[in-house]
Amino acid sequence: MSGRTDVLIVGGGIVGAACAAACAQAGLTVALVEADLAVGMDATAAGMGQIVAMDGSPAELALTRYSQRLWDDLARSLPEDCEYERCGTLWIAADDDEMEEAARKATRYHEHALQAELLEQRDLYALEPALRPGLAGGLCVPGDSILYAPRAAAALLAEAERHGARALFGCRVRALHEGEVELDDGARMAARTVVLATGARAAELIPELPIRPRTGHLVITERYPALVRHQLVELGYVKSAHGTDADSVAFNLQPRPTGQLLIGSSRQYGRADPAVDRVIVARMLKRAIAYLPVLHGLDALRVWTGQRAATLDGLPYIGPCPGRAWLFVAAGHEGLGITAALATARLLSDHLLGRAPEIAPEPYSPARAWLETVVRA
Repeated sequence: MSGRTDVLIVGGGIVGAACAAACAQAGLTVALVEADLAVGMDATAAGMGQIVAMDGSPAELALTRYSQRLWDDLARSLPEDCEYERCGTLWIAADDDEMEEAARKATRYHEHALQAELLEQRDLYALEPALRPGLAGGLCVPGDSILYAPRAAAALLAEAERHGARALFGCRVRALHEGEVELDDGARMAARTVVLATGARAAELIPELPIRPRTGHLVITERYPALVRHQLVELGYVKSAHGTDADSVAFNLQPRPTGQLLIGSSRQYGRADPAVDRVIVARMLKRAIAYLPVLHGLDALRVWTGQRAATLDGLPYIGPCPGRAWLFVAAGHEGLGITAALATARLLSDHLLGRAPEIAPEPYSPARAWLETVVRA
């Protein structure tokens, strides 16, 4: 692979593949470099594959809602093996306090023209009768979707290649230089713009970025068709997702089109070991069974871990690095990389082409990472 490209993307997960597709479709010459042997093998393959509107902050809701609309448009042309399905999400309220949070969440969603319906207790059980008795109610968000992320990443890369993009696998980037990257074998690839989309590994190449890996576990069951029809999430999940450095678990369950159930979730900082932590998995499953008792009698097929790229404020870095106009970042999405991939790619390509973005890009600017570094110092 030789010659100077317009855009060189480092990282072949779903975010990198989406950036490649958006830039190539816009007429830019694109190259993508990935350390693994295929697209979507790392964090993309380890995730739940959810496309959800999340309201942890106004900026998070703006980004995820925008990306959700882009996914809905793209879904019409996705191959069947991407397993796109709009199953909706039920946010489950265990008590009156969580019902109040469900009402607040509904208001925030409605302000963004997003359909959401408060559920009284009887309505919740009409939709999901297998839930444990005594829950207070919940919130139904019917527009949320799921897909099989590795195949979606492959479809995005294939679209990029149809527009002339080139991909190189099995090659790790060891250093970034102005206008080029250096590979492990010493070879260099030149580009007008370099985009770093390596998730939790981004800080290896840009140490100034305060991105930390956060390990999560998932369990998938054998096939139990129609046992659950919606993605189920406890309203306490938000506290877990944006909580402290302590290990945490929360109930998050997703019905797959195969009839299997994907069970989460856990979060652990400071754990580089990819091996399964049996203690945290036991906590996670105990939490899941507390909401869905029928899980106790089901057979699990596989358990695995993955590392999410977490930032200090819970928002990804999308855009140019201060003082290095040639270097862009598209990383730090933590558990929302699949959801936010298309919006990330659109914001990136809008910037490169001088187009007006549909949502304000400032909340996601990497410039805040340097400010955070100064404040911590």
